[in-house]
Amino acid sequence: MHTELKIHGSKQDSGHRWGVILAGGDGMRLRPLTRQIAGDDRPKQFCAVLGNASLLQQTRNRVSRILPGRRTLLVLNEMHERFYAGQVAGVPPQGLLIQPANRGTAAAILYALVCLRARDPRGLVAFFPSDHYFADDALLATHVASAFAAAALRPASVILLGIAPETPEVDYGWIEPGALVASTSLSPIHRVVQVAEKPPRPVASLMMERGCLWNSFIMVGRVSAFLRLIRRTLPGLLESFKSVRPPGIAAMGPGAMRKLYARLPAPSFSREVLAACPSRLLVLPCANLRWVDLGNPSRVVTVLQRCGVQGVSRPGLAAPGQKFASGQI
Repeated sequence: MHTELKIHGSKQDSGHRWGVILAGGDGMRLRPLTRQIAGDDRPKQFCAVLGNASLLQQTRNRVSRILPGRRTLLVLNEMHERFYAGQVAGVPPQGLLIQPANRGTAAAILYALVCLRARDPRGLVAFFPSDHYFADDALLATHVASAFAAAALRPASVILLGIAPETPEVDYGWIEPGALVASTSLSPIHRVVQVAEKPPRPVASLMMERGCLWNSFIMVGRVSAFLRLIRRTLPGLLESFKSVRPPGIAAMGPGAMRKLYARLPAPSFSREVLAACPSRLLVLPCANLRWVDLGNPSRVVTVLQRCGVQGVSRPGLAAPGQKFASGQI
């Protein structure tokens, strides 16, 4: 039996809240569309897929509703520097965590965590992918604030933001909620029974029927809670990062970082950490966000059609004379 907790956006530990924007991916599945928009091979997060701002710029604006810039870190990939250099102008060096290469989500998240542990051992952190769309950024900010408050009260848990599904999507992660453990001003918080990463359609259909949620991959928790998850599921990866420090604080030199990344595997955080350890997770269901992971051209088309952009129907192709980044969003 678990006592229900009432969480009303407490400011407990608010001075230790951090945000991390994950922007080191290669965006290969959206490459045909981004090449058409930008005329080069830039990853989608550096492309103006929706409107005139890049997805990274839109994510930074979204996160600025939640956290000050001085407590927001960007995880990037030095191989993409020519694409992001102009988009991170003004960000102090300590706010940029530059990886030598893309080694998957687990390595990117761990890099941010070990840097944050050195800066703020009491830190709470929210992770944000840089290739998502939300119809209501203000509502998202409220949900994330609730997740921060819950994480402060439940320091051993990582809280996932779950989205009510619209279809039995096979390219998303799914979360099965369990017992109620807390409630916020907007939503209950449940234990997690299981996390399924990109299940086959029959499984996704069954999970949708059972009231399961899409995994937005926005996650909130103590830095220590995330590190315990990784220590339990990927101890070798954690050991590899033992000498990593934040930029400017006895950081590893670029040569040492390149050697480290050259021998790293590329595990998926969803598949090899979250799915492997659901007992340490909670889920906060988020309604009315109209979230879309912009992982392929058809999802971009879906968002554009929702927003009333005319003449867009074929994934990866604009109407004659039209660019997707038309400023109409």
